[in-house]
Amino acid sequence: MKHRPTTDKSSESETKANAVHFSDYFEVDPRILARYGAFDISLVTDLPLFVDPFLLFNSRKRIYRRLHEEIIRYLQFLRDKADEAGIAPSLLKAWYRFPEVRQNWLGFTQSGNRGSGLGGGFARALHDNLHQVFANFGSEQITKGSHLEKLCLIKEGVGRDNISDFATNLLKGFLCEYSEKFAKRHLSVDQRNTVSIDRVRFNYDTESWERRQYELPWARGEHVLLTPKDLLTRGDTWINKTDLVEEFERLPEAIPNDQLRAQINNYFLRLLPRSRKKEPTTKERRYAAVETIRKFPQLIDAFIRYKEDHGADAESAAHEKVKISDQVFVEQIKAFRAELQRQTPFYRISGDTYQEAHQRIEYLKDQIENKGGQRLFYVKGVPIEREEDIHIMYRLCWFGTPSDVSREVNDGRGPADFKVSRGSSDKTIVEFKLAKNTQLKRNLERQVEIYKKASDAKRGIKVIVFFSAAERKRVAAILKELKLTDNRDIVLVDARKDNKPSGSKAKDDGNP
Repeated sequence: MKHRPTTDKSSESETKANAVHFSDYFEVDPRILARYGAFDISLVTDLPLFVDPFLLFNSRKRIYRRLHEEIIRYLQFLRDKADEAGIAPSLLKAWYRFPEVRQNWLGFTQSGNRGSGLGGGFARALHDNLHQVFANFGSEQITKGSHLEKLCLIKEGVGRDNISDFATNLLKGFLCEYSEKFAKRHLSVDQRNTVSIDRVRFNYDTESWERRQYELPWARGEHVLLTPKDLLTRGDTWINKTDLVEEFERLPEAIPNDQLRAQINNYFLRLLPRSRKKEPTTKERRYAAVETIRKFPQLIDAFIRYKEDHGADAESAAHEKVKISDQVFVEQIKAFRAELQRQTPFYRISGDTYQEAHQRIEYLKDQIENKGGQRLFYVKGVPIEREEDIHIMYRLCWFGTPSDVSREVNDGRGPADFKVSRGSSDKTIVEFKLAKNTQLKRNLERQVEIYKKASDAKRGIKVIVFFSAAERKRVAAILKELKLTDNRDIVLVDARKDNKPSGSKAKDDGNP
């Protein structure tokens, strides 16, 4: 029987209309999701988590290891087909190019959940490098297994988003089964819908992708896919180019051939500047490392083996990243919602978009400065300063609002981060900038005014996020020079880690 829940917004309850997360929308106890092992995704915007194929490879769960084997089997199929002459372009498109699996609400989309997917660039990179990267798939001599991530170590322009999108597409059948099982156990009939999903299983006899029907969670006109937490990470895949370069100097020791090892060390040292007065800079050592890796690709297998041997660290690091994302993007946002629901006037909003935008900014500022939200911006104690992380946090604050909130809108003079509007006469622009931005002064002088004019917004608010005392001092100097020190529409957010309450104090205060 095919269930067809209504998609008429007027018939949805106020709870659903204001829902941010899966558990809110489907009115499921978050503890049930946690026991099932699924991440409580946002149904408002993608969260910056993604599937890392290494977590499949290294898992103690047999089903995950089998899924990784299926990914490798498909790559072997592509490699073998690349030997054949005259493959039709339509077949290459069918085998290599995939749309984004947007229904899992994870990834790197700047607005909503509609990413670009895997286009021609990735398809060409994969096809052209199949023999170089995957020539010995299934018969490795140095590494314990085969890894899709090897492509991003060799090919420029192939990164975590490509690797994750490709892996997620090859896991789509599993994700559908995983979500269907939860839906049948915990959701009512009117919360589910039977849908046909394309490209969920590859038939090696017909050499084509098959579609199947699943009974899946249904929200706001489309199905929703859940993802197990233990497949997710944040930041980068465990096997990545940054670590390859940073770990370079220990890699030659992993080469069993002593003559080759000596040649690698000699080549690397020859690339470093020769001076008795000073040591080579970090930049110079990285350049020498990259060139040596290009000259001796055996180092890539040595690096992958090193990562395999430290697989337990991959699991613990991913677990910690997902845990922090859960606290910041889910638990703290839910706590804020509960607080605002107790303050019913907030939902009646007597003011305009300008006042509402300020309210949401003040909440975000409090979360980062006082409630542990700044942890999201740090990896191994080092700040990873990305505007998009702050954008996601701010977008998650916009629920229960009569306003239309558009991200990355472009009204003719460049994109603005957010435009908040209620009709044509009530618009407010909100811009986020990092304090380290070299164009900050120029931007403060001109940009918001330009956006306000282009979008007919009457007011604009600038939010500046800093991560150190030096950055704070720089911003203060710029504001003083421009006579903007006391301007209400320039909000400073302190994302420093060394001046925040301890984790135990945050918990004592009732915060996650």
